[in-house]
Amino acid sequence: MHAMPHLGRHIRITKQTANIFTMIENEIAVRLGFFFGIFLLMAAWEIHAPKRALTVSKLLRWRSNLTLTLLNSILLRLLFPIAGTGMAIYAQSKGWGLFNWIETPSWLAVIVSILLLDLVIYWQHVMMHAFPVLWRLHRAHHADLDIDVTTGARFHPFEMLLSMLIKFAAITLLGAPALAVLIFEVILNAMAMFNHSNIRLPAALDQGLRKLIITPDVHRVHHSAISREMNSNFGFNLVIWDKLFRTYRDQPQAGHQNMTIGLREWRDTAICCRFINILIIPFRK
Repeated sequence: MHAMPHLGRHIRITKQTANIFTMIENEIAVRLGFFFGIFLLMAAWEIHAPKRALTVSKLLRWRSNLTLTLLNSILLRLLFPIAGTGMAIYAQSKGWGLFNWIETPSWLAVIVSILLLDLVIYWQHVMMHAFPVLWRLHRAHHADLDIDVTTGARFHPFEMLLSMLIKFAAITLLGAPALAVLIFEVILNAMAMFNHSNIRLPAALDQGLRKLIITPDVHRVHHSAISREMNSNFGFNLVIWDKLFRTYRDQPQAGHQNMTIGLREWRDTAICCRFINILIIPFRK
């Protein structure tokens, strides 16, 4: 007589688990498709119309940056197997978060969630520069002596793990729909590759795009070795946050062709561009 309720609960849990794994499989396929598509497009564009001449061996940098990307992908899958969309489904099943508490049209919840997640990433980036212990992690990204499509995925594993925890917390607090999380992840990855790319955009196109999004010329300023320029243009997607919080800088002081990329204190190619040395950057003085 008492078995049926337990059976029903077991079926609901099994269905919930199946939904999570189905979404994860879909997320992996979608994200990989967009990653390789955007990566190949930006890489080809950099060859056809580069903005700046590279100063370091491309083979050395790409080998290190892409190895780091692969390592981060493996670690994140091992430590966070349910990924962002899985977390969104789990939060929904538990009734956690803003959009699971209030009645909201699905389309509005998706749009607002994407905007707020983008704001979270902006403030996360600001904090990585503001606190010394976080800067130690983030400087592995800034130590790259050139900036191109591979720089967009060059982050220390510890920073990637911290970023995922922050993202999980934001998804849970928002009660963000799984669709919003998937769209946001695709946009974030695509924009990171786009705005780190060493591509030359027509001036009129750049001026038009930068009214809404972070273009390569906007984000390149952030990779300047000059401190006041490095501490500007924190956005990855929408430019509104930098303008709203007054961290927007239009152009680098020395111009895009003459600006120095990287960190003033580290100009050695071996320290900045070899894979094993990138991993130990947070522990250097």
